[in-house]
Amino acid sequence: MSLLPQDQSIAAEQILYTAAQVRELDRLAIAGGITGIELMTRAGLAAFREVQQRWLDRSPIEVFCGGGNNGGDGYIIAALAKENGLSVRAWALADPGSLKGDAALAVQRAVDAGVVIRAWQGEEPNPDGVIVDALLGTGLNGVVREKYAQAISIINASAAPVLAIDVPSGLCSDTGSQLGGAVRASATISFIGRKRGLYTLDGVDCAGGKVFDSLAVPRDVYQQLDVAAVRVLRVDGPSMLSQWGERPRGAHKGMFGHVLVIGGDLGMAGASLLAATAAARGGAGLVSCITRPEHSGVFIAARPELMVHGLSCEQLMSGAVLNDLIEKASVIVIGPGLGLGEWGQMLLNAVLNSDKPLVIDADALNLLAQTPEILHSHRGPRILTPHPGEAARLLACGTAELQCDRFASVLALRDKYQATVLLKGAGTLIADAECASPIYLNSGGNPGMATGGMGDVLSGVIAAFVAQGHAPAAATCLAAAVHSAAADCAARQGERGMLASDVIDNLRGVINGYAAVS
Repeated sequence: MSLLPQDQSIAAEQILYTAAQVRELDRLAIAGGITGIELMTRAGLAAFREVQQRWLDRSPIEVFCGGGNNGGDGYIIAALAKENGLSVRAWALADPGSLKGDAALAVQRAVDAGVVIRAWQGEEPNPDGVIVDALLGTGLNGVVREKYAQAISIINASAAPVLAIDVPSGLCSDTGSQLGGAVRASATISFIGRKRGLYTLDGVDCAGGKVFDSLAVPRDVYQQLDVAAVRVLRVDGPSMLSQWGERPRGAHKGMFGHVLVIGGDLGMAGASLLAATAAARGGAGLVSCITRPEHSGVFIAARPELMVHGLSCEQLMSGAVLNDLIEKASVIVIGPGLGLGEWGQMLLNAVLNSDKPLVIDADALNLLAQTPEILHSHRGPRILTPHPGEAARLLACGTAELQCDRFASVLALRDKYQATVLLKGAGTLIADAECASPIYLNSGGNPGMATGGMGDVLSGVIAAFVAQGHAPAAATCLAAAVHSAAADCAARQGERGMLASDVIDNLRGVINGYAAVS
């Protein structure tokens, strides 16, 4: 049984959409008999209820309205506030008289309700109120214009909480990147389809708390959307763990694989030790390490469960011991603390001449970026786990360019290196080596993970899951979910000062169901 969902078992909350896909869902819903103004009214009502639930005691409601349907949502909210006897101010950044279609009907409803619509001229919102951001929706595809940029800046400077409608203004709903600047909302309510940009890059911070309302669009509308076009799914860690099942009572260590961790050049023993310890805590039956001879005693003293082999450059040249260790392994992690010198290059060349599943991380990625053609000799499955800087080197581009569209970048890495790729960052992305598969997004984790060694721990957990029989993409998705959940457990004592070893300490509880997986 695959741990990753098949088409018929994909939960609605797992699917993340592009703006174009949501527009198509909107069109299909209207074609099915729901009018556009009805959808807009439902959206306005859902947003108004969210304001009431979160900020009932704050007044006035300051609604910033742009042109188009996002502005129309704002005018419906303003009308509902006025109809319910609340203090409301509607600020127009586009001439209300220029709005067309359903948005024009929304303006008329606000006027009929007694809302006074004012052209915004730089006024600051009341800090005791609550701001509704209905300036720019999912259609934004260029840099925010000057007047809107000024309004975004004023909103962000205010002490009032902010509810963004559908997507924070200035945020690209497809990529999560800021288009010249974006509203930093306290919460975002999105409609019909969850926008993928809210879950990665700048969207994680700009969106705040995420709320979703389908606007009662019928299920059959979603079924009409081309399934092949739905390319991004959120990782469902709890579902994956629940399918794993219990170990048989007659289990022995040989049933759960043998992880070989290679790394730890002089002065960098810790990275390899973290990865090996994480592999053991991830449930691998056996874990071996190849490191510098100078580190062997440290490894054994710190973690006596590991089988440690200290090999010098001279010993590597003979190849006999190294080849034997590679042959015995179920899966190999190479890179943590590997270094960029002759020792590390010799080890990388050796494992690339094998057919063993590889988890390639850290310095092994940097060596690969220097000479990508060395990967051609490898005959087995491989998993690459770069952070954005490493990923940019692998693609020979700048980090900023890579981050502009993380979804496109992870696919480019997959295609160039014919590998399962995990692109780290807020909203970690996983692309299966199988081109027909979706991109998976893991939304767990916290800022406390921004510290050395976290990636080493993740590589060890991925390898442990591969060793236990999971396919590379499934192992990578589950490892990302488990790793971030363990980090969230560790963060209960505070994000600042959290260590990678704190995450290792929480892995066992998460994997065995004693701690929640997001």
